[in-house]
Amino acid sequence: MTLVRFLKAEGSLDKEVEAPAGERLLDVAWAACEPLEGACEGVMACSTCHVIVAAEDFAKLPAASEEEEDLLDLASHATRTSRLACQIILTEALGTLTVRVPPTATNWMGR
Repeated sequence: MTLVRFLKAEGSLDKEVEAPAGERLLDVAWAACEPLEGACEGVMACSTCHVIVAAEDFAKLPAASEEEEDLLDLASHATRTSRLACQIILTEALGTLTVRVPPTATNWMGR
């Protein structure tokens, strides 16, 4: 299991959830009612599932693909540790993963 910590835009803790290895962070966020839209249903065709990964956890993740990097260029409030939640697959090795939801995140899809 991975303990996922979702932080609000200003940095305070929103909620913590446990998720099994193999789960996609976007699906975990949807189940936790986080405001990530994922308008493309997680096929990496948009940037509406953009999250900011805590610096201490960023190095634990595999490098982003060039396609993901291109989409992050379109994301509002992107930082050096930004990733798309649809591209983060949880593993046992992660242990914990802390992500901040950007201030402009809105789920218009009703998930």
